[in-house]
Amino acid sequence: MATVPTRERGALPSGAKEAMEALNAEAGKLSIWLRTQANAPSQRPWFRDTGLDVAGRLSGGRAGTGQMKAAAHRWRWAEISPYLHRIADIARTAEVSPIEFAERQQFLLTNPGLGGRLQVTSTIRCAVSIYNPGDVAPVHIHTPNASRTILSDSGGYTTVEGERCEAKRGDLILTPHGTWHDHGNDGSTPVIWMDILDYPLLEFLDCIWLDEDFHGTREGNSRAQAPQQGNGYSHKLYGQGGVIPSFVSHQRGIGRDTSPMIHYRGADVRQALDGLRGEAGDPYEGITVKFVNPATGGPVFPTLAYTAQLLRPDEETRFKRETASALYVVLEGQGATEIGGQRFDWSANDIFVVPNFLWRRHINTGRGDAVIYAVSDQPLLEKIGQYRAQGRTADGKVVQLVS
Repeated sequence: MATVPTRERGALPSGAKEAMEALNAEAGKLSIWLRTQANAPSQRPWFRDTGLDVAGRLSGGRAGTGQMKAAAHRWRWAEISPYLHRIADIARTAEVSPIEFAERQQFLLTNPGLGGRLQVTSTIRCAVSIYNPGDVAPVHIHTPNASRTILSDSGGYTTVEGERCEAKRGDLILTPHGTWHDHGNDGSTPVIWMDILDYPLLEFLDCIWLDEDFHGTREGNSRAQAPQQGNGYSHKLYGQGGVIPSFVSHQRGIGRDTSPMIHYRGADVRQALDGLRGEAGDPYEGITVKFVNPATGGPVFPTLAYTAQLLRPDEETRFKRETASALYVVLEGQGATEIGGQRFDWSANDIFVVPNFLWRRHINTGRGDAVIYAVSDQPLLEKIGQYRAQGRTADGKVVQLVS
């Protein structure tokens, strides 16, 4: 059989592309697209770019132009926090509970690069909530994993699967997927926290559901759970590092692979960081501790990892980039983070996002310690075999940290 020679791809004949595009104008009404170009990937090969401000750009073509990419961004607390108090004042003077007042007294952060979507990265949603004294969000359950990072001195309470967690600034409270939980403020001053969820991921997978039909014992008529365990229950079970009880189930709710430790106390985190401050630390991260599932040693959620980071006075990390995205909130101190050639100064309660593929480094510019918390989708990228990280040495050489 004769071999037919292959023809190298060349330019389309004159007028052919125009004709195809004209057909596409008609076909678009039927929600179809007639291929007129190669299937160019939306993401450029980020690891080949060595500059500080080019990696992470989108490629061209149909796929690339249809893609949106999160941008590096900072939300200044001085600019956004007044809106919390304004909506809280409206709710208080109108005597409206948070569930009746637009579901919650909160605002959601939107990334400028994502076209108004209610998310800060492709996998993470973040809202900032305020609860007036006496406010209660009714008990509910949902598929996304969620957490509260407490920003006010007093953080109200969250009840998760019967465990009541009374919170303070710097505390991290988990509400894993498949757990019944409710929130409230039984104190005398408003409380503020960040709600962080893997909502965009579950939304993409068409796996979002929420249920409020709680059949357990309620507390009065507030539509909240009657606490079955007092404040500090999971801390009593799992708060001694390296030691876990063998006589209890480590399953919480109907979810899978989530931490049975619900309440991580900010005071404990700060103490751990202080105890490590004499160590050299990681040149790309400083002194960092992970919030882990005490039953497995893994991340608290299968999709999100939480860390706390200490930057000592005058400390600067080296540049690092990774395939995971991260959201940061400043608990203490002043500093700056350089992301993809941009510099973002920050102070207490400021929030900033580092998209994937972009070089970043942190700098403590204050006289005291800086403490920042981070949430990353690294566990998800690791599970699908796509987590990689690179660093720049002191002389600027690019090295593989995770390949």
